[in-house]
Amino acid sequence: MIRKTILMVLFFSTYNLLQAQLKSPEEFFGYKIGTRYTPHWKIVSYFNYMAASIPAMMKLQQYGETNEGRPLVLAFISNPENIQRLEAIRVNNLRLAGLANDKTAAVEETAPAIVWLSYNVHGNETSSSEAALLTLYALVDPSNKNTKEWLKNTVVIIDPCINPDGRDRYVNWFNSIVGRNYMPGPDAREHHEPWPGGRTNHYNFDLNRDWAWQTQVETRQRIKVYGQWLPQVHVDYHEQGIDEPYYFAPAAPSYHDVITPWQKEFQVTIGKNHARYFDSNNWLYFTKEVFDLFYPSYGDTYPIFNGSIGMTYEQAGGPAGGLGALKEEGDTLTLLDRVMHHYTTGLSTIEVASQNAGRLIKEFRKYFTDAVTNGVGEYKSYVIKKGTNDDQRLKPLLALLDRNGISYSAAAEGTGKAYHYNSGKEETFNFTTNDILISTLQPKGALVKALLEPVSHLSDSITYDITAWSLPYGFGLDAYAVKENWRSSGIPDKVTETAPAKTDYGYVIRWEGLQSVRVLTALQKKGVLIRYAEQPFEVNGQSFDRGSLIILKNGNKKFENNLWDIVLQACNNEQVKPNAISTGFVDKGYDLGGSKVHSLKAPRVALVTGEGIDPSAAGEVWQFFDQQIDYPLTLINGNDLTNINWNDIDVLVIPDGNTYRFLNDKSNVDNFKEWISKGGRVVAIRRAVAQLAKAEIGIKAKKPDETAAKDAKDNTNYDVLKKFGERDRVAASSDVPGAIIRVDLDNTHPLAFGYPDHYYSLKLDDRVYEFFKDNGWNVGVIKKDNQVAGYIGAARRDKFKDALLFGVQDMDRGSITYLADDVLYRGFWENGKLMFCNAVFLVGQ
Repeated sequence: MIRKTILMVLFFSTYNLLQAQLKSPEEFFGYKIGTRYTPHWKIVSYFNYMAASIPAMMKLQQYGETNEGRPLVLAFISNPENIQRLEAIRVNNLRLAGLANDKTAAVEETAPAIVWLSYNVHGNETSSSEAALLTLYALVDPSNKNTKEWLKNTVVIIDPCINPDGRDRYVNWFNSIVGRNYMPGPDAREHHEPWPGGRTNHYNFDLNRDWAWQTQVETRQRIKVYGQWLPQVHVDYHEQGIDEPYYFAPAAPSYHDVITPWQKEFQVTIGKNHARYFDSNNWLYFTKEVFDLFYPSYGDTYPIFNGSIGMTYEQAGGPAGGLGALKEEGDTLTLLDRVMHHYTTGLSTIEVASQNAGRLIKEFRKYFTDAVTNGVGEYKSYVIKKGTNDDQRLKPLLALLDRNGISYSAAAEGTGKAYHYNSGKEETFNFTTNDILISTLQPKGALVKALLEPVSHLSDSITYDITAWSLPYGFGLDAYAVKENWRSSGIPDKVTETAPAKTDYGYVIRWEGLQSVRVLTALQKKGVLIRYAEQPFEVNGQSFDRGSLIILKNGNKKFENNLWDIVLQACNNEQVKPNAISTGFVDKGYDLGGSKVHSLKAPRVALVTGEGIDPSAAGEVWQFFDQQIDYPLTLINGNDLTNINWNDIDVLVIPDGNTYRFLNDKSNVDNFKEWISKGGRVVAIRRAVAQLAKAEIGIKAKKPDETAAKDAKDNTNYDVLKKFGERDRVAASSDVPGAIIRVDLDNTHPLAFGYPDHYYSLKLDDRVYEFFKDNGWNVGVIKKDNQVAGYIGAARRDKFKDALLFGVQDMDRGSITYLADDVLYRGFWENGKLMFCNAVFLVGQ
């Protein structure tokens, strides 16, 4: 005991000495924070220095790295007693949530509260990572008595930069073009970053829309660790336009209905504390406006749906901020101003959490206990029906549930009544043990409801983001929402494929999803000749639908005896069944040498990027080719399309954007049309379709109903007398902020191969098009009563009927595929990915 006491005395003596010698960020870097931008590697070096200097108060963990190889780190800060038992605190916190592996262990209800601060998710909103440096130092500064007191009952987790690749893209550019003296005027080049900007990650994905979907490597690595901690308080730091006052909680009134009264109440408590500091410094701020809590994949809502008090803080600045920017009111907003505002709310948040640690822990436990005991929402169970060909749609959904820590099981057999997603009505169901059951009576019950409910209740039409995202629609799966707690039949059976039969003739691979696509791309890269069936057929007692891939020895003689090894390896890698056939003489349909079987040429695909293109839209396509189907893609700046060799391109993808300069010049348009007529294929997405319509290349935008317009003109309509004070709500009446609509498909066309006769599309605008009357194919159309979920403004609803969304126009030997909706939206609309692959690999072949 004496020896232990001596060791403790020596430990704390050394700790106090090291703490007294700590360097502030200014002392470490040699400049004052807020006077220049700090590259990411320097930020990490300061965190490493602190962790090495005061291990008694801080632990540093590298939890991953970015696409460009930059480290992703977390700092854990508390007093020495808490740091010594940090793992025990983490495990106890999971026990509070009912998520620890040991369900019988005692729970400590007097545990420290956990506050997680996430900085710089948008790379060009740079002030927050600078503030993280000051916040870290304040927490361990030996002269700061306040933080010492707070850390007695609080563990603070700091992620200093969620998006290092985006941050460095902006910081390196800015530091390379700014002079000795910054120029605050809005016309100076330092306030206009070049395309694609630093907001997004390497693949131009917005990481603040990716929390729930986890399509990006940074998000997946972070959420894995987040789920191991589940803080009571989480803050996501941002920046907005340079003329905006600071925003902090409470949020705007469009709350998702799973948010509890306590979560709303504590946002007010925190906001009032922030206001106290801001008022004392005469800093302007606003609350309860703009930034709502509805869309589930933000850095505030996702933590909320996981039991936290999740909040967004928004500081003026962003890419136009530079080191100093002239505001409309005449003041200059400096980087130092921005840093100090974020620094202040960070410490204020920790202060309030410490003052209310006991209540935070109590309510945190209650949140999860209530979910397990009572379930969440009207529907207690969601059941995914597993169809014959659903494996490739179901697997990614189950993987997403796993990444979010959501439990599921096999449904018990039985019948009853439930809401049917496909019909939009309550119907009789018949469940089997092949179906997947997801109950809300589990710790993640609120998240289950938020992600799977068929229609999310929107309390206010003025909202910040999309208003519908229900996973069964997004994954193209048949589902039921059940009001009762449906029974489980245990762990779902794993599909065990038998070894493929040997063949000397060929294999057929069903075209059912991305796994089939990856088999196609893997074989095409090796030079294997692949054919596909335009019509269903039966052979050797097996049935195959349209789009099925056919690999025969005929045409692949160069592989000699290695062909089947190559095919089977590609199928094994993707867990796709290759179906052996012994003849080309089919039992039903067209023979394999007939006119309805076509060879697939491996296309040379290019993507238009650069100024005028939405970086996120281009990134969706780039990341899809690079990371999801592993197929070569050439990125071409739109301004260079006038100088390219069109003969080197088979397929040109034109993503969503607002300016396509090459379509503004007649000679360029003529060259473009000539390339198409010689066999070039175009895939146009969202506003690119509108630009092609404007250029009168083929498709025509649908005009308003002329009869309704005439009636409105002939009658006095007092509805046009709008009130100025209601202008935001009037604007919302013309908005389409992401709603789900049903699209009728012609699945005999290659664009819709692999689909049933319908598709659920995420509509982000009101653009719809006239039906093709000739020389075009109306593959995806909307008729009447097509709205399934989400908000469509009253002024736009009549437009959504009898119109084209997905079509193909033949132009001599080439074609244009029109995708009026973004089928790859944010990488999470899983059911659209096969349609995009159809457009690239099948259409026009």
